Amino acid sequence: MIAARHLTKKFGTILAVDDVSFEVKRGEIFAFLGPNGSGKTTTMKSIVGLVKPTSGKILVHGIDVQMHEKGAKASVSYLPQRVVFPENLTAREILYFYASLRGISRSDADEALEKARFNGFSEKYIGEFSGGMVQRLGLAVISLPDTPILLLDEPTASLDPQGVKRFREFVLEQKEQGKTILFSTHLLAEAEQLADRVGIFVSGKLVAQESVDGLREKFLKNKTIEDMYLHYVETFEGQHQ
Repeated sequence: MIAARHLTKKFGTILAVDDVSFEVKRGEIFAFLGPNGSGKTTTMKSIVGLVKPTSGKILVHGIDVQMHEKGAKASVSYLPQRVVFPENLTAREILYFYASLRGISRSDADEALEKARFNGFSEKYIGEFSGGMVQRLGLAVISLPDTPILLLDEPTASLDPQGVKRFREFVLEQKEQGKTILFSTHLLAEAEQLADRVGIFVSGKLVAQESVDGLREKFLKNKTIEDMYLHYVETFEGQHQ
């Protein structure tokens, strides 16, 4: 569903993504792990055409993003790391606006609000929302179109424990519907609980791609994904000092 081949992106003299290749399979949950500035967000923006790669190729649903950007985007719903909505609109008005852009009925928008558990908040203005509520509204927005691929950049960054629980339910619901999900996170427990496979970014390079079970088999069985993640980060950084 998503394939990157030797993806490289430079911003001036800064090498943000360094010869990255990976594939996310149909119906799979794939998690990007890595420190801030490691290349996760740049890679995700490249997939949706917001960043033009310096070199390499990205295929989405078999479509070359650089050659046929519009066709590739039609298969994807994208939640950026920082979600911004007009503060003078209500949650319902936001959903209705995005529904109209996608040719989706208002009844479906109302259903998305209900699933996001916005009962009692639908008529409140965005300016009254916490960061977590804005993030939850973003999840409702991307659930509106029936796209086969979801890209979620740090989706739990502003969520409280209840919001994190709802996010997990959301991801598993989408997988049950056959969706392919790629998300990035700093919360290693999220990757361990949700992902089929993980990719570990360090300094622009994808230094490991493994199933969670496969990672455990390479190490002692009682080690956590955090232990494994730190092993890859420290090993890579030690080799490049």
